[in-house]
Amino acid sequence: MRTHAEKSTHFRELHQRSGTFIIPNPWDIGSARILAHFGFEALATTSVGYAFSVGKRDHGVTRDEMIAHAASLVAATDVPVSADLENGFGDDPDTVATTIRMAAAAGLAGCSIEDSTNRATDPIYAFDLAVDRIRAAVEAARSLAIPFTLTARSENYLHGRRDLSDTIRRLQAFQNAGADVLFAPGMADMNEIATLVSSVDRPVNVNVGVQGAHFELAALSKIGVKRISIGGALSRAALAAFIRAVTEMRDHGTFSFVDEPITSRQIAEMFDA
Repeated sequence: MRTHAEKSTHFRELHQRSGTFIIPNPWDIGSARILAHFGFEALATTSVGYAFSVGKRDHGVTRDEMIAHAASLVAATDVPVSADLENGFGDDPDTVATTIRMAAAAGLAGCSIEDSTNRATDPIYAFDLAVDRIRAAVEAARSLAIPFTLTARSENYLHGRRDLSDTIRRLQAFQNAGADVLFAPGMADMNEIATLVSSVDRPVNVNVGVQGAHFELAALSKIGVKRISIGGALSRAALAAFIRAVTEMRDHGTFSFVDEPITSRQIAEMFDA
């Protein structure tokens, strides 16, 4: 197994080399090991996928639970892992900084911090506080002995605020605060994504797990996107197949799903690799 420093260095290098890379999102140890088996060079946790796996809603997991989950994925594979750490599990910058130090102690190569409050009536932090929180995260990351890659997220589009100008303004401020990667989940318009990419000088992550949007690696690469994540889409796909099987049993009393074109042996062999 590679050391924490080696994984973190490799993760940083993925963002510096030419081209676009995919960083898929496992939701448990098994899915992480399968993704590593298929050759993906880095993985990222999904907060919603993990929450569903333990029977909770998104944002229903505590910081200690999320860090422990991330640590289990780190230990499960030899590839770098970045974590979706939501809003850092607190409003104030000091709490965010503590979360970054906990993430590094868990062996993570990076993480993302968002500007969402998780409060329905006031979903996005005020601009100055949002920037202060990212600045505190950056300072904590730079104090570490390994090159920890910090992704700063603007959540406007996930909360119905389709304001490209404000989203770019926030990401530019996060960039100036020292963030390594920028991310505005929920964006689905290629022209808007291209405008965002051309407005910053940091690697940009795009989440292609947006229902109704149809992205392609080649097209995103052409406009300069550096990193592609999936969010909770893989976990939703797995749960959708599970629910189809459950519905077939309940409603029809049939079991055709057992003939899915993969065997237990084939899955086990992926874990043995």
